[in-house]
Amino acid sequence: MKTRIRELRAARRISQEELARAVGTTRQTITSIETEKYTASLPLAYRIAHYFGLKIEDVFDLAEEEDAE
Repeated sequence: MKTRIRELRAARRISQEELARAVGTTRQTITSIETEKYTASLPLAYRIAHYFGLKIEDVFDLAEEEDAE
């Protein structure tokens, strides 16, 4: 699933580690989400979106998942 996490992190000048700590996960998880190797759970997606002050659909491209159904 495509995300804007890398772009949003760059805008705030925070590392993967800083984001991971803020949302209660590991840097490896953030890396995997950014490289589309892992899809965030709904609670984690919510925490990430909330951290950036956005809605989930503003961070994660849900259209790609809908096309697969």
